[in-house]
Amino acid sequence: MKSLLPLLAAVLLAPTVSAEEIECATTAWKLIGANHRVCVSAYDDPKIPGVTCHISQARTGGVKGSLGLAEDPSQFSIACRQIGPITLPAKLPDDEVVFTEDTSLLFKETKIHRFFDRKRNVLIYLAISRRVIEGAPANAISTVPIQPWGKP
Repeated sequence: MKSLLPLLAAVLLAPTVSAEEIECATTAWKLIGANHRVCVSAYDDPKIPGVTCHISQARTGGVKGSLGLAEDPSQFSIACRQIGPITLPAKLPDDEVVFTEDTSLLFKETKIHRFFDRKRNVLIYLAISRRVIEGAPANAISTVPIQPWGKP
């Protein structure tokens, strides 16, 4: 029971950023259930206005996918951009999880970490696929140099 407490705390304290699904493209047609797809979603960084990340993720279809029981593959891509003025919070951590999404019913998730490279004044977003028991090497990275906005 004690070993489950840290896991439960991590789940309850995870960031609650919601994604805005932009669109999906079918990658394989399924006779029964939903088609296999790749979906693109937008995530606004909750602590840094002016930064949005777009993530494409493979979604499993079929009967299991339609019922939410399928495990989505660890295939994704991320692109983050400055879309407005960026004002960094006074106490921005060097490493912070900014988004978590389950990619299976119980044990697999995609996480987006934000790192701050203070020397280069760049935000780094790292998307990883993570299993509760075992990690996965699938990852993608995007960087956002902090630039002046709207000044000639």
